[in-house]
Amino acid sequence: MARPVLEVADIFRAHGPAWRDANAGRVSLGQLKAMSAIESCRTAALGGHVLRCEDCAHTEIAYNSCRNRHCPKCQGAAARAWLTEREAELLPVPYYHLVFTLPAAIADIAYQNKAPIYDILFKASAETLMTIAANPKHLGARIGVISILHTWGSALTHHPHIHMIAPGGGVSLDGQRWVSCRPGFFLPVRALSRLFRRLFLEQLMAAHGAGRLQFFGAHAALAARDTFSAFLTPLRATEWVVYAKRPFGGPEAVLAYLARYTHRVAISNSRLIALDETSVTFKWKDYRIDGNARYKTMALDAHEFIRRFLMHVLPSGFHRIRHYGLFASGVRAHNIARARELLAAPAGPQQNGSVSDSDEAEPASPSHPCPCCGGRMILIETFERGRAPRDFSANEVWIDTS
Repeated sequence: MARPVLEVADIFRAHGPAWRDANAGRVSLGQLKAMSAIESCRTAALGGHVLRCEDCAHTEIAYNSCRNRHCPKCQGAAARAWLTEREAELLPVPYYHLVFTLPAAIADIAYQNKAPIYDILFKASAETLMTIAANPKHLGARIGVISILHTWGSALTHHPHIHMIAPGGGVSLDGQRWVSCRPGFFLPVRALSRLFRRLFLEQLMAAHGAGRLQFFGAHAALAARDTFSAFLTPLRATEWVVYAKRPFGGPEAVLAYLARYTHRVAISNSRLIALDETSVTFKWKDYRIDGNARYKTMALDAHEFIRRFLMHVLPSGFHRIRHYGLFASGVRAHNIARARELLAAPAGPQQNGSVSDSDEAEPASPSHPCPCCGGRMILIETFERGRAPRDFSANEVWIDTS
């Protein structure tokens, strides 16, 4: 794969030192670690290995990846490994895509309380979907859900929302049959929106009462319970955005969607256009406009670009992909087997191990053929962090294994 002309790593290397100096004491350890990892990714700083063709002796250097889940270069392999497992779990039914979005006022305080509010967003949206689905007036079934957290808008603004993928049906409440939704219609959006609003605000007030929320700067007054309750009052009467898209065309379309969304980061290297001494130019999409006019370019001060990118670094240990209902981790294999039985569908292939959404191992052996003759590339040397290969006389070839 050809290396992009411009990468987030280039921006961090060029402007990161000055940005860190200017923001000393206001940057979290997680953000600093993400910056350092992205700057070092696939460079000699992390070490690597040397590959040589068995037939023509063509030699290449492959530098190690940083494996940080916020790195634009490290998500391709992680997504492929994760998707291999999900492919075996797909059921032969239509799948639906729903999006649960937080109002702007909640998004503002979520930035100061990422872990608790993002966690509430996950739980409230999943509980909403499963509660409405279990209601006999709607589906009357237990469903499975894959939830994916995104925290950004196309312009790198803070825009927390949950993407959810769910099969169009579920196991009946007595566990004896598969209940399918109506063709082209999953669950009523208005009912989802209102229940989501109620559940989220209830859980948010509970978190405030338990002292799990912190407020700083312009929001400091919200630490008082009465003030916080008054702050939420207008939100109890507004419509919260829950969006349901048309069903996917089939299992292949579901996988293609998941490949795009599960391991996405705030901005991909392919969207970057230019970097100079003061600014970064990138492509973005204005969803308020229809047609080709929505595709635009934006130039940001380099320090502002870094600030916006780092807004989306998640708290350490926070899971951005979660499974609920029939797909909950402890019972997933049993439930999928039961669903296949009720659907009279063949069993899926066996799974071997699991891969988390933030872990990625270096390949044990080269997976690509020699670019010169198509022969087998073999590993002839590994070298440690900060070191060069011991035996390398040919011109270096940069390898992107994402």
